[in-house]
Amino acid sequence: MIPAYVPNSAAALFGGGTPIDLGRTFSDGRRVFGDGKTYRGFLGGVLCGILVGLVEIWVASSFNLTALPHQTFLSVTLLSTGALLGDLVKSFLKRRLGKGRGESWFLADQYDLVIGSFLLILLIYPQWLFENITLPIAVWIIVMTPLLHRVVNIIGYYIGVKEVPW
Repeated sequence: MIPAYVPNSAAALFGGGTPIDLGRTFSDGRRVFGDGKTYRGFLGGVLCGILVGLVEIWVASSFNLTALPHQTFLSVTLLSTGALLGDLVKSFLKRRLGKGRGESWFLADQYDLVIGSFLLILLIYPQWLFENITLPIAVWIIVMTPLLHRVVNIIGYYIGVKEVPW
C-alpha cells in the first residue's frame, strides 16, 4: 500500500499551478474539483508513488522480504494513480455536497485513496489484488489508514504544505 499512501502527500508538496478542472463549474454552479487539485500535484503525486513503489520492489528483491506484497511496475503504477483518482472523485463529491476546500469529511478523507487504488487495480490487474491483499492485510489497511492519514496531515500542516491538520 505504500505506493498508494505516498501520492496524496506528494501531491500537496508538488501542488499548485493549473487546476485540473481549469476553473470550470459543474451544472450545480460549483467548481468541478476546486483549486486544490492541479495537474502538477497529480503528476508529482503519481510519480512519487511509482518511485516509492520501485524502491519497495528493489528492497523486497534485494533483501528477500517475502512479507511485503509482491509488487510489479504495473501494480505500483495502478496503486499510485488510483489513490489520486480516488481523491479526485472524493473532491468532486465534496463540491456537490457544498463542502469547501480543506473541509473535513470523515471516512471519505481517510479511505478515498484506498477505494480509488483498489478499484483501479481491480479493473486492470485483479489477480494482483486477490493474490496480495489477504484478510490480515485488509484489516491492517482498514485500521492503519486513518492513523497514517492523520499523522501525515499533521506533519504536512506543520511544515506548511497543508492548510488544515486533517
